[in-house]
Amino acid sequence: LQEWTTQWHNTIKENSSFSPTDCLPPSLRPHKHFWDTNHRTFGCLIQCCTGHAFLGEYYSTFIPAESPSCPCGEPIQTREHIIASCPNFESERNTLQTASKDLVITDILGTEKGIEALIEFLNHTDAFKKSTRTNSHHTNLQLILPSA
Repeated sequence: LQEWTTQWHNTIKENSSFSPTDCLPPSLRPHKHFWDTNHRTFGCLIQCCTGHAFLGEYYSTFIPAESPSCPCGEPIQTREHIIASCPNFESERNTLQTASKDLVITDILGTEKGIEALIEFLNHTDAFKKSTRTNSHHTNLQLILPSA
């Protein structure tokens, strides 16, 4: 583990979607908050950390048929947008600010305190879930279909 940790500290971190989460050194055991998190929240947490989540940014790369916009109107829905500025999550954002007053993505995704705050945020919101991606024109679709 010591050799692995030393190598990790000496490795130049690339600027990628994983960069914000690559701040905690390696460990042979998951951190405590991973053990205490329910399955659904854990899934959203991992998807958020990796960037492989129900996000417009992900869709624009992997599922181009899906709209990349946020239901709030932001043209591209990103992790940063949801965490720092999406009005749909304004009421719960103070949870994240306990870990990072200025909502710095590396503080939230790359520190134990940030991950704990993110877990709490995920427990109280539908952030990074498929339901968040539903736009109003999809929810009203049944109103424009002919009745049977």
